[in-house]
Amino acid sequence: MTGIRRTLTAVGAAALALTAVPAHAEAGITDEVTMTLGKDGTLHVIEKITGASGELKRTFITRTRYDDDSDRVYRISNVKGGTLAGDVLTTKGGTVEYDVKGAVASSGGVEELRWFAVNGWSTTVAKATVKVAGPGQVQNLSCFAGELTSAIGCTSASMDHSATEADFEQENIAPGQALTVVVGYPKGSSSGAPILEKRFSLAGAFTLNTVTGGALAGLLVLLLGGVALLYWTRGRDARVAGHEQGPVDPVRNGHFSPPDGVRPGQIGTLVDEQADVIDVTATIVDLAVRGYLRIDEQPRGPYDAPDWMLVKLPNAPVDALLAYERALYDAIFEGRDGVLLSQLSGSFASHLGKVRDALYADVVTQGWFARRPDTERTRWTTVGVVLIGAGVLATVALAWFTTYGLLGLGVVIAGGALAVGGQYMPAKTAKGSAALAHTLAFRRYLFSGELGEVPEQHRVELFSRYLPYAVIFDGVEHWSRVVASVTGNGGPADNLYWYHGPAEWDLSKFAGSMRTFTTTTSGAISATRQFRSL
Repeated sequence: MTGIRRTLTAVGAAALALTAVPAHAEAGITDEVTMTLGKDGTLHVIEKITGASGELKRTFITRTRYDDDSDRVYRISNVKGGTLAGDVLTTKGGTVEYDVKGAVASSGGVEELRWFAVNGWSTTVAKATVKVAGPGQVQNLSCFAGELTSAIGCTSASMDHSATEADFEQENIAPGQALTVVVGYPKGSSSGAPILEKRFSLAGAFTLNTVTGGALAGLLVLLLGGVALLYWTRGRDARVAGHEQGPVDPVRNGHFSPPDGVRPGQIGTLVDEQADVIDVTATIVDLAVRGYLRIDEQPRGPYDAPDWMLVKLPNAPVDALLAYERALYDAIFEGRDGVLLSQLSGSFASHLGKVRDALYADVVTQGWFARRPDTERTRWTTVGVVLIGAGVLATVALAWFTTYGLLGLGVVIAGGALAVGGQYMPAKTAKGSAALAHTLAFRRYLFSGELGEVPEQHRVELFSRYLPYAVIFDGVEHWSRVVASVTGNGGPADNLYWYHGPAEWDLSKFAGSMRTFTTTTSGAISATRQFRSL
C-alpha cells in the first residue's frame, strides 16, 4: 500500500505542476478604459493599467481600409502618462490619457463611434473593461475581440438603464490583438467625421476623365506649341532669294571651281549641320587630289585586310590650308613622312577633336551659321533633358498626392520633343542658305550626267577634283568609275597622280579600291569616338 500511495502522490504533484503552467501563461496586465465622446467629435480616453512589471509598449491602430480608394485615419494627440513615438506608446503602467480624432462616422442613420479601446499591447491583457459615455443616448452597441478583422464578439457588452453609458469586458487579449468597441448615437450628436486619405494606386494616380483629359490636352497644346514656335523662330534656316538656286557650273576655263570656293569638309558640315566621319574622309581624299599627300594601296594576300599608306608630298603649300585641313594634316603625319591607315590611332584620336572644333568654327567664320551647330544642339537638348527630369518629378508628385499624374506626363512628352527637336535647332543664316542652295545645285549637276565640254587633257584632274565632293554626296561608286574611265591622253593607265595601286593593279580596279578606302577610313575615324558615324 505504501508504494501505491507514493505513486499517487507523484502523479498528483505532476498534475498540479501541469495545471499551474496555463495559469502562469494567462497572467498579464489589467486595463480599465474610460472613453468620453465630446460634442466636437474628439474621443478622450483614460486608461488605468495595473499588473505591469517594467516598461510596456503599445502599437496603436491609426489607419484602416475605408473603401477601394481611401484609408480611414485616426489621429492621436495630447498623450499623458507615456511617450508616443509615431504609432508606438511607451509607458510603465499607471494612468495613461490621450485624445483621438476621426473615430466618429455616419452609418445607417446613426452616428457611430468606433475605436480599438485595447490593442497592440506587447503583453497579454488578462482583463479589459471599457466604459463609454457620449453626447446622447446609446442607439446600438457591439464589440469584437481578437484579430483586427475578427467578427467574434467580446465577453460582455451592455448599457445602463438610462442608455447614456455602454460597458464592455474582455479577458485574455493576446499581444497584438484588439478589443474593438462600436457605439451608435443619434445623428447630429457630435460634429465628428471620419478622416479619409486617398490610397495611392496607379489607376487612381493617372485617372483619365473630362477634367484630367482636358487639362492634359491643353498642356500638350501649350507645351508642344511652344516647342514648335521655338523651332519656327530659332531653328529655321533664313530664306534666300529664288535666283540663289539657279544652275551652277563648276567648270571654268577647263578647270575645277567649286561653288563659292567651298571645300568638301565645309559642304558636308553645311548640308547636315554636323562635323562627322564622312567630312573627314572626304577631306583626306581632297588633300590627296590637291597634292598635299598621296594614297598608296598596299599589296595584300587573299586573307589580308586592305591597307593604304598615306604619304606626305614634299613642297606642299601647307600654310595655304584652312584651319581644319591643317589640323587634320598634322593629325595624320605628326612629324612623319608616311603612315599606314591601319596605324592611325593613339594621338590621331585626340587630334580629331581639334579637327571637329575647327570645322564647326569654320562654318561660323564663313557666316553660314550665327552659332556653332554643335553648341546649339547641345543647348536645346540639355534644356529638353532638364524638362524631362522636371516632368518626371512632377509626375511622381502629382501621382502621389493627386489624380493628375497625367499632367506630369505631358511635361515629360514636351521635354522629349524638345530634346529630339534640339537636333534640328541649328539654323543657317541667309548666307548659309544661299551656299546650301548652290551646293544642292552642284550636287544635281554632278549626277545629271551633263558635264559639258571638258578638254581631254584636263579630265583626270577635273574628275578627280569632283571625287571628294562625290564622297560627301554618297556618289563614290559613280565618280570612281568616271575617273577610272579616262586619263590625260584618253588611254588606259596604271595609276593616278594622287592614288597608286600595287603591282598588277590598274584603273579598272579603282572604283572598288576607292569604295573600300572610304569605307575603311570612315570606320577608322568613327572608332576613335570623336565623330558621329553616319
